[in-house]
Amino acid sequence: MSELRRKLPSSNALFVFDAAARNGSFTAAAAELNVTQPAVSRMLGQFEDYLGVRLFERTAGGAVLTEDGEILYRRVSDGFRSIESGLIEIDRRRKGMETVTLSVSSAFTTHWLMPRIDKLQRQFPTVDLRFQLISGPLRGPVDNVDLGMRFRDRFDPEHNGALVMKEVMLPICSPAYRDAARADGPIEANTIIRLAETPGDWAAQYQTFLTRRAGPAKSLSFSDYAVVVQAALLGQGIALGWLTVAAHWLLTGALVPASETLTTTRRLCELVYPPDRSVRPVVAEIRDWIITQMRTDMIAIDKLYPRLKLIAASY
Repeated sequence: MSELRRKLPSSNALFVFDAAARNGSFTAAAAELNVTQPAVSRMLGQFEDYLGVRLFERTAGGAVLTEDGEILYRRVSDGFRSIESGLIEIDRRRKGMETVTLSVSSAFTTHWLMPRIDKLQRQFPTVDLRFQLISGPLRGPVDNVDLGMRFRDRFDPEHNGALVMKEVMLPICSPAYRDAARADGPIEANTIIRLAETPGDWAAQYQTFLTRRAGPAKSLSFSDYAVVVQAALLGQGIALGWLTVAAHWLLTGALVPASETLTTTRRLCELVYPPDRSVRPVVAEIRDWIITQMRTDMIAIDKLYPRLKLIAASY
């Protein structure tokens, strides 16, 4: 920080620089800051002289950042946003609000959490919920968040989380896709909707599907599992449904099993804490809420499709 003070003629220079860079105009920056245009021009000229580089190219149409100006603006902009975020968080805490950040998949957020977000907000009215979203396979360290959903090998002794359920998957499709062959007679073969980067051919584990379609299967592949599930919802084929994501749609009937056989693995789905951050009471309460809601879903799906024996496979 002492080094930063030596490199700046004044902290006010950063505010003037930021306004001019954002607006692309010294005149517009002056209006925003409620000062005169010559005052802005003078301040930025002194700033450039102090740094020994040009930050702006002055043109008839306004002020354009130089390469050095672009470098400084990216850093200043990031810094101001971070400071603003901290001030907002302090203000919310003063008003009784707490920020909780979850590291979860975009698919879980879109297809499981969003349909019940109103219920979560009613349960935790003073929580400002934020998300670190993962579009592909759910992996990676849990850093700079309060809670993360991850999969862990059940024989891995090192863990720092609470069990949501075992990893259980099921081929899923829309009712219209499943029943199309029955209504119209033999039609084109199945389309298998895959998550890119997932090893192996999961569809090869199933000799037949409830769709009763024949012929060589076609394939669709997406890097975001939220899109995989959306494609199944739109009747584009059969996807392998992680129950932690697809539970809501199975309960509403928008998706149905495309097989009566579950796929299970050695992995566990857990809600994990960062190792360097203490667990606040509200974080533990949200963790328990998610776990309880998920178990309620599994019990309901088990009653809806008893032949799956879902509860026995999940816990």
